[in-house]
Amino acid sequence: MSKNLVIVESPAKAKTIEKYLGKDFTVLSSIGHIRSIPKKTADGTPPIDIKNGFKTQYEIDPEKKKTIAELRKAAKSAETIWLATDEDREGEAIAWHLCEVLKLDPRVTKRIVFHEITKSAIEEAVKYPRTVDMRMVEAQQARQILDRIVGFELSPVVWQKVPGGKSAGRVQSPAVRLLVEREREITAFEGSSQFKVSALFYHGNDEFKAELKQRFDTEEEARDFLESLEDATFTVSGITKSPSTRNPGAPFTTSTLQQEANSKLSFGSKATMAAAQKLYQAGKITYMRTDSVNLSGQAIASATDFIKRLYGPEYSTIRKFKTKNSSAQEAHEAIRPTDISLETASNNEYDQKLYDLIRRRTLASQMAPAQLENTTVTITISSHSEVFEAKGQVITFDGFLRVYGSNKEEILPSLTDGDTIHSSEISARQAFTKPPARYTEGSLVKKLEDLGIGRPSTYATIIDTVQTRGYVEKGDSEGAPRDVVTLALVNGAVEREIVQEKTGSTRGKLIPTPSGELIADFLTNHFEKIVDYDFTANVEQEFDKIATGSLARNSMLQNFYTPFHELIAQSGGIDRSTVGANREVGTDPVSSKPIFARFGRFGPMLQLGSQDDNEKPTFAPLPRGTKIETVTLEQALEAFKLPRIVGKTPEGVDIRASVGRFGPFIQIGTKTTKTKPLYVSLKEDDPHDITLNRALELYAEKLKLEAEKNVADFGDGIKILNGRFGPYVTDGAKNIKVPKDTDPKEVTHEQAKSLLKEAKPSKKRPTRRTSKKK
Repeated sequence: MSKNLVIVESPAKAKTIEKYLGKDFTVLSSIGHIRSIPKKTADGTPPIDIKNGFKTQYEIDPEKKKTIAELRKAAKSAETIWLATDEDREGEAIAWHLCEVLKLDPRVTKRIVFHEITKSAIEEAVKYPRTVDMRMVEAQQARQILDRIVGFELSPVVWQKVPGGKSAGRVQSPAVRLLVEREREITAFEGSSQFKVSALFYHGNDEFKAELKQRFDTEEEARDFLESLEDATFTVSGITKSPSTRNPGAPFTTSTLQQEANSKLSFGSKATMAAAQKLYQAGKITYMRTDSVNLSGQAIASATDFIKRLYGPEYSTIRKFKTKNSSAQEAHEAIRPTDISLETASNNEYDQKLYDLIRRRTLASQMAPAQLENTTVTITISSHSEVFEAKGQVITFDGFLRVYGSNKEEILPSLTDGDTIHSSEISARQAFTKPPARYTEGSLVKKLEDLGIGRPSTYATIIDTVQTRGYVEKGDSEGAPRDVVTLALVNGAVEREIVQEKTGSTRGKLIPTPSGELIADFLTNHFEKIVDYDFTANVEQEFDKIATGSLARNSMLQNFYTPFHELIAQSGGIDRSTVGANREVGTDPVSSKPIFARFGRFGPMLQLGSQDDNEKPTFAPLPRGTKIETVTLEQALEAFKLPRIVGKTPEGVDIRASVGRFGPFIQIGTKTTKTKPLYVSLKEDDPHDITLNRALELYAEKLKLEAEKNVADFGDGIKILNGRFGPYVTDGAKNIKVPKDTDPKEVTHEQAKSLLKEAKPSKKRPTRRTSKKK
C-alpha cells in the first residue's frame, strides 16, 4: 500500500485523480454517503434525541459495509490520509463521517478541496491542506435533522388525515404549493380575444410583413376595417433606425445550467446534474454545484487568449461578473470547462451536448457585445388614420452571438419616405389572451431560486421527489383544438374561414395531481409555516449562518421544532372527513342512489350509494379532465357504465374497456382464463366508445411488444427478458443482467440457473401497516 491514502466519494473521480498523483498515492472511493440516521435504534433510544441537544445516532449503510472494510484496511497501512470529498456541505459531512468510521481525528486529518479535477488544481490542494470544517458539517446536520424530524412527525399525520396521503417534506411541499397555485390561476383565467390585422407588402421585388398597431375587439369591426381598404393606397411615412447592444449572460451556476439545459436541450434537472457530475468527475468541467458566477483570473486569461486567436481581438471583452446571492461563496467558481480549447469532452451524446452548452456559455461571457440596428417603418393608409408598422433587425457585429444565442435577422427592403407600396395580402386573425404559463423544470428552478428556497445541491432532488411521490406529473398533451376566426381581403371582398389551432399544451410542463392539490391545501390550512415561502427561505439562510459560525446549530433546531411540534400535537383534532372536496353530484335515475365525488386512497373518485346502505357502494374513477368540484351528473353516470365488453379476440377471449387507478385501459382475458390477463393502456382512445377493430389493433401491438420482451422461457419460472436496461434473467424473485459479452439468445437453462445463484433478491417496496380498530 502507498504511503498516502486519498479518499473521495466517487469511483470515477478516484480514477481521474489517481492519474495526477504519483505512485506514493492510492486513491479509493467511499461511493457516496456511508452513514445515515436509522429509523430506529437497537437499544430503543431515539435516533434523534431532541431532549438531549438533538443528539443524533448514525449507522453504516448495509451496502457500504464492504467498502468501509476496504477503507479501514487501507487506512491502517497508510502513513497519511487525505480526505478529498466534494467542497460543499454534503462533501464536508462525508469527510466527517469518514473520520468517525475510520477513527481519525477531524482536527488534524488532512482535508483537501478543489474546484476542478486537473493536475495543477490537485497539486495546489495537496500543498495547502486544511482540516474538516465542522461549521459546514453542522449546517449539513441541521438540514438532515430538520428534514428527518419534519418527515418523521408530519408524514404520519398526512397518512391519517389525508385520503391517499403519502408523505410531506419541508422543501418539497412549498414547491408543490407553487405548482398548485399556478394551476388554479390558469383555471380561474378568463380569456378574451381580439382581431390582429397583418399585411404582406411588396416594393419592387421584395416582400415584407407589417402589422396594424391597433387591434379590434369584435369580428364586425375587423371586417369593416378590411372592407374599407379595397381602394386604399399605402405610403411609407417614416423610417427610424436605432442602434442597440446585446450583452452575453454570466457563466452558469447550478440553477441557470438547469434552466438553460431544460430550455435548449429539453433536459430535466436530474438528467442535467447526472451529466454534469460525470463531466466533473472526468476532469472536464469545474464543480457543478455552485451559486457563484465568478471566473478565476486564470480561466478568464485562458478564454481571452482562445477568443483572440480563434476570432480576433475585436471579439474579446474581459468581464468579471458579480454574484447577486449574498450567501454565494465568491471563492468558488461558476461552472466552466477546465480546458476551454477542448471541444469534445465525452463520447456520450447527452454529456457532450451539455459540455458544449457550458463551453459556449463560458466563451460568450468573455466576448464582445453584439451590435444591432433596429429599423421601424411606418406605413400610412389613405383611407384611415391607423398605421401599419414593419420592424426589422440586422446584426452589424455578431460579437458573442458567434458562439451563443440566436443570430436570426429580420431584413427589410430598402425604402425611403414617400414610397408607395402595394399589398399582396391583408388579413385579420382572432388572437386569444394567454393564461399564466405552467412551470417547466427549468422555470420552477428559477422560481425556487428567486424565492430563496433550496440550494444548488437540492433543486434537482426537490423536482424529482415531488414527481416520485405522485404529487406532480409531467404533461405530455399537445393541447386541445380551438376554433379561430380568420378574415382575408380577397379581390375586394372579405372571406371568412374557421381554422383550428392547438391550445393548452402541457408537454414538458409540471402539473400538480389531485393528490398534490389535496396535500398543498391540507398543509396550507393546518401547517402553514411548512409551505410558507418566506419561512422556508429563512430556514435556508439560517443553515448558511450555521455554516459561517454566526448561529448555533441546536439553537436553530430548537427554534424550529418547538412551534412545529405544537402543531403536530394539535393535529389530532383535525376531522379527516373535512379534508379534501366531497360533494353530492346527484342521484342515479335507475337505482335512486346518491352519487358522490370524493377523494379515495388512490385519488379522486365517484361513489354510487352511501356507506349506510345495505348494499356496498360501487366506485368509478373520475372521468379524464374533470374535477371533484366540476364533474356533472351526466359525466358520472357515463363513468359507471364501465367496465364494458368491447368484443372478443379471434380466440374467443373477452376484451373489456375500463378505467383504473392509472387511467383508461383495455383488458384481454381475466384471472379465470388459462393465460394471465393482458392490459393495454389507452392514451388517446376513450374506453366508452373504443371499437373492436381499434382494440384488436392495440392488442396486436401489445402482443408484438411482449414477444420482443420475452427472449426465452424455460418453463419452470425462469425466463430471459428484454428490460429497460437490457436483457436479464429472472425467476420472479431475483433478477440479474445477462453479461454484456453474452448473446441472451444463447444462454442455456443451466447458465441461467447459475447466474441466478449469484443474484441478490429483488427489493420489495415496504407496505404501510395500519392498526386494526378496536
